[in-house]
Amino acid sequence: MDTPSTANRAAFFDFDGTLVSSNVVTRYAFFAKNHPRRVEACWRYGKLLLTVPLWIGLDMYSRRRFNEVFYRQYRNLSKDWLYECGEALFQEEIIPKIFPAAQAAVESDRAAGYELVLVSGGLEFAIAPAARHFGFDHVICNHLEYAAGVATGNVVPPLLAEAEKVRAIENFCREYNVDSARSKAYSDSLSDLPMLECVGQPAAVNPDRGLRRAAAKRSWPILDLRSGPAPRRMDAENE
Repeated sequence: MDTPSTANRAAFFDFDGTLVSSNVVTRYAFFAKNHPRRVEACWRYGKLLLTVPLWIGLDMYSRRRFNEVFYRQYRNLSKDWLYECGEALFQEEIIPKIFPAAQAAVESDRAAGYELVLVSGGLEFAIAPAARHFGFDHVICNHLEYAAGVATGNVVPPLLAEAEKVRAIENFCREYNVDSARSKAYSDSLSDLPMLECVGQPAAVNPDRGLRRAAAKRSWPILDLRSGPAPRRMDAENE
C-alpha cells in the first residue's frame, strides 16, 4: 500500500482578473492621480491615458515584456510615499473590485488545509494590503528597485511573469516541503498556462478566451468568481 505523502499542500492564486478586476494599469493610475504635486499628477495621468493603446498591444505580445516596460512609469517616485499610499489604494481602488466569490474560494482552500499563496506580477506595496485582507499565508510578487529611497523604474530580478511564476512556485515547494502534484493553482489568463500546468489541480477562473479553450481541452475546472457568494462552475463553451 502506498504511504500517504507527508508534504504540505498549497493553493496558488493569481491576483488580477482572478480575485479582483483591478490591474497594474488602474493601480498605477491611482498613484499618478494622487501624486502630491498637482502638475506632476496631471502629467503622469495624462501620459498614461495617451499610451493606453501601447500597453494593450504590449500586453498581448508578452506579459513579461509589458511588466518590464510598464513599471518604468514608477521612476522617481518615493518608496515611502508609495507604501503610505498602499492602504488608500486598497480602500479606494481594490476593495470595490474584489469579485463576490473570491473570498469564499480562498476560505474554502484554507478550510481544506492548503497553504495559501498569492502569486502576482503586481508590486509589493500595491498588493500587500489585499493579501492581508484575504489572509494569504505567503505572497510572491514583484519588487521595485530603489536608489536612495526613490524608484529607479526597474524591478528587482527575477521579474515575476509567465515562466518565472513556475520557477517561483517550484522554489516555494522546495522551501516549504509542498507537494505540487497535490496542490492547486488558479488564474484567469492564458499567459499563466505554465503556472497552471505545474500543479496537480489547476483551475481556470474567469478565463480569457485562450485559457478557456486550453482548460476545456485539458478538462480542467472552469470557475466564475464574479458572482457570489460561492464560486460557480462555468460552462467551458458558453461563458
